[in-house]
Amino acid sequence: MTMAGNLRRVTGLTGVGGLRRVARLARRRPRVDLSHPARSPLGSSVVNCVTYQDGVRAPHGGDLVDTVRRVRKNGHGFVWLGLHEPTNDEFAGIAELFDLHPLAVEDAVEAHQRPKVERYGETLFAVFKTVCYVEHEELTATSEVVDTGEIMVFVGQDFVITVRHGRHGSLGPLREELESDTTQLGKGPSAVLHAIADHVVDDYLNVIDAVQMDIDQVETDVFAANGARVDPGRIYQLKRELLELKRAVVPLGRPLLDLADRPVRVVDPEIQAYFRDVSDHLLRATEQIAAFDELLNSILQAHLAQVTVAQNEDMRKITAWAAVIAVPTMVCGVYGMNFDDMPELHWRFGYPLVIGVITVACWVLYRGFRRNGWL
Repeated sequence: MTMAGNLRRVTGLTGVGGLRRVARLARRRPRVDLSHPARSPLGSSVVNCVTYQDGVRAPHGGDLVDTVRRVRKNGHGFVWLGLHEPTNDEFAGIAELFDLHPLAVEDAVEAHQRPKVERYGETLFAVFKTVCYVEHEELTATSEVVDTGEIMVFVGQDFVITVRHGRHGSLGPLREELESDTTQLGKGPSAVLHAIADHVVDDYLNVIDAVQMDIDQVETDVFAANGARVDPGRIYQLKRELLELKRAVVPLGRPLLDLADRPVRVVDPEIQAYFRDVSDHLLRATEQIAAFDELLNSILQAHLAQVTVAQNEDMRKITAWAAVIAVPTMVCGVYGMNFDDMPELHWRFGYPLVIGVITVACWVLYRGFRRNGWL
């Protein structure tokens, strides 16, 4: 029996009924990444399962349980098992085989966890938030900018289990990159944990660079000639998406520092220095997000100030025209009264004189307002 076939036995997916369950699960999982060539042919939650010895990928074949026992008996090598959005039933057999803590298993299956690193006996459980920049032609008040997912990692002395949630964050390319560096991979499961952390943080920096372009575009539009007409919903939407990115990045700071500074049995001491480098990159990402947040606040305040100035200019124009119109309104109102003994009422040149006075008064007011910038 192949290792993939044994995995299906462990997760309880053998037989015709199991195949039907897998088919239903596959239909319910349209967002599963099938790009990796080692994807399970049945389309279950198992993405890949590989054994490594001295940093070299061992040939496929053999019973998974026997493979794990052989790895533990030899005292070197480890198993890397990758899954995508497993159900409780699918994960139950794997949790029993590797003696995973129930609380960690629950977090891995349910997802929506805060980035963290926890220790359960001899097993290290890490949660990483993955991010992906959503391409869009134009930023609107409803544009999605950042899409998030999760990667849970179980690390033991002789195994690594990765559980991925979301439409992105495939670890296939990362696995191939690691396999090309046998020296690093030979340091054990902690090398895989470091590679995943480094990969996730690099994605943070890439997304931050893409978000900066959106912020620059909004800033340019706000300070343009017609900046007061920019939809403020674009700024609010960008702030909301930046907040989602912040929730993924900031909480990971303390766990990475713990991995870099505190001795952990399953983490090779040589790998801890690499975690310090990842922590430095994460600090840079955190600082950039904080700077973006402040910049968006400034842009929003500037936009509101521009709107206020534009409204004041409109009110000044309205007031100026109202003052100009008030002159003929007042004169016509006075001479519209029906009194018999009004001055110049029956004078031949009374009407032309009144029209001339109105015209001159309106022109004087108009020139005065124009000179002061009100019109």
